[in-house]
Amino acid sequence: MASFKTLDDLSDLSGKRVLVRVDLNVPVNAEGKVTDKTRIERVAPTILELSKKGAKVILLAHFGRPKGAPVADMSLALIAPAVEEVLGAKVATSADCIGEAAASAVAAMKDGDILLLENTRFHKGEEKNDPEFTKALAANGDIFVNDAFSAAHRAHASTEGLAHLLPAYAGRTMQAELEALEKGLGQPARPVVAIVGGAKVSTKIDLLMNLVKKVDALVIGGGMANTFLAARGTNVGKSLCEHDLAATAKQIMVEAAGAGCAIVLPVDGVIAREFKAGAENEVVDIEAIPADAMVLDVGPKSIEAVNDWISKAETLVWNGPLGAFEIAPFDTATVAVAKHAAEETKAGKLVSVAGGGDTVSALNHAGVADDFTYISTAGGAFLEWMEGKELPGVTVLQR
Repeated sequence: MASFKTLDDLSDLSGKRVLVRVDLNVPVNAEGKVTDKTRIERVAPTILELSKKGAKVILLAHFGRPKGAPVADMSLALIAPAVEEVLGAKVATSADCIGEAAASAVAAMKDGDILLLENTRFHKGEEKNDPEFTKALAANGDIFVNDAFSAAHRAHASTEGLAHLLPAYAGRTMQAELEALEKGLGQPARPVVAIVGGAKVSTKIDLLMNLVKKVDALVIGGGMANTFLAARGTNVGKSLCEHDLAATAKQIMVEAAGAGCAIVLPVDGVIAREFKAGAENEVVDIEAIPADAMVLDVGPKSIEAVNDWISKAETLVWNGPLGAFEIAPFDTATVAVAKHAAEETKAGKLVSVAGGGDTVSALNHAGVADDFTYISTAGGAFLEWMEGKELPGVTVLQR
């Protein structure tokens, strides 16, 4: 793995102005209250460590999609109270992230103070990675720390540009994410099993093509599995299926065979005639799906097969649920497999790395999120990393 400078490489920080890129793009309700503080909690260790070491901690972040102009309900002033609550410390705010407002707010700081500058996306220069805008941001700092892996797939001024102008370091969250991902697919302990689920193959073609070259077994679940089953000649009834991607599914299976990667598809399924909570359902062999029914979860034999692969594995990478986990009883497979992976992880037999919005929700639903080796909340950046793509905000931090 390429090496990165971290906070361990920083010595005397007293009085230093440290620009810290964080992810504060959190959900907010109609009353303006933050409803999930996970992303704030993730960056708290970096902020507090820098503050305790006497740095002037200046937070850079975006919130929403304001399209390069100020939008009142996308102001980071709305997020500041939640940041204060998580940090247990006073957080000052500024009416802008550059210019006189930002300079005045920075000048007023004492060692150890924390300042949240206004939404970087209120300026068109942010997403364009405009050199002049980047210089204006850099004017307020001596050091740049990037702790927003979730925005690392974007070459924006505050995620990539600043690292060319200031000494750049990875924050603790960025460091943890990169170390976990290296264990997942960079230099993993083998055998490696990947679980990829979700509704559509079309959104994960690059991901699947990359994984079959890197893992020993690829478990395909969710609606995606129906597309592969149909490509193989199985009648999937009224199940969600992208029949027009049959050739793509076949190509992925050919690539897997050439790379020595086992493709693990359901051998049985839980079917229903309607998609609703408590719908009448039954387990059938995957080759016996009725024409008027749809598969909404994988069945017990399939669960056993997936768990057998996990028991043999040293590393598990997971993105996407195995069934329609939001509605009982179609959460059975996802919960059962998640619990087995958690047990193997707790027993020290498995490195388990998971990510993606639905995956995080599913593992929380199963009550095992805290038992996995690492859970990424990075969304798009996690997916692009799994696809084997270069992440600009990471590349620029390499030594």
